[in-house]
This record gives sequence, C-alpha cells and structure tokens, in this order.
Amino acid sequence: MGTMSDERGVDATDARILLALAADPRATIVALAEQLGLSRNTVQARVARLEQGGALDTFERRITPRALGHPLTAFVTARVHQHRLAEVSEALAGIDEVVEVFGLSGETDLLIRVASTDVEALYGIAGQILAIPGIERTTTALAMRELVPHRLTPLLRRAAAGG
Repeated sequence: MGTMSDERGVDATDARILLALAADPRATIVALAEQLGLSRNTVQARVARLEQGGALDTFERRITPRALGHPLTAFVTARVHQHRLAEVSEALAGIDEVVEVFGLSGETDLLIRVASTDVEALYGIAGQILAIPGIERTTTALAMRELVPHRLTPLLRRAAAGG
C-alpha cells in the first residue's frame, strides 16, 4: 500500500469507468466498453493503469468487520515519540483488530481505526495499543453510528463531468 499522494490523475473517461465499476463491481471489460461506448482495448488499458497507479483499492476494502464478528468500531488517537514512529507503526500492524492507521498533523500523531467484538475486547485492544513502546498517550472513542459511509461517487461524478 502506498502513500496518499502516489495515485496518478484520473481524467473524465477514467472517472466514467470508475463510476460504472462502482455501480457494478463485477462488470466485465466488454460490458463496460459497451455501456460506455468505448473500445474494449481502451477500457482494458485504462483499468490496468488505474489498478497499477493505485486508483483502485484492494477487494479487502469491501469486506465489513461486522461480517467477521467485529461489529464495534472505535477510533483511537495517539501521541507518539516521533523517533519511534516506525516501530510503533509496525507494532500496530501486528494487532489484528487494527484495521487502519493514519498519521496526522496537529496535536495528535495517529488515528487508529479498530474493529472489535465487544466493549470488553475493545478495552483489551486499547490497552495493547497504549502498551506499545513509543506511544505517550491515547484516547479512545467508540463509533456510535456511521452517518456518511465511505463514498467517492460525488467526486467521480464531478471528474466524469470534466471538472
């Protein structure tokens, strides 16, 4: 997985292809070409470039933690000794319930998304995180409800329209 800035630009045609894939992720190259009025070779080349350039994320992003018996989502913010950031990141990656970690600017250094089976398990996971050498302090917030789910369709529509 790369950094957030390593994706190549997506033009209007790419955005149309991505919108069609968002609507039907199992669509074949031929079906996409037909639907969009593009040649099969054009669609195939662009999808390959989008995959290689990082515009298309892994299939894993579509699996919900709830389906794996982890219905609780929590966000842990952490302050970290900067010289230990690499080892802290490695230790966090070793905790199965840690599903995402972002480095932040500002007062807090890390935003850690955790999936948990229940509150008791979450308490243990938060303790594991706090025990990592290099972490100064943490704050844990339980997500009560997802109000706006992960989405890119509005940005894709804008890009597909050419701006």
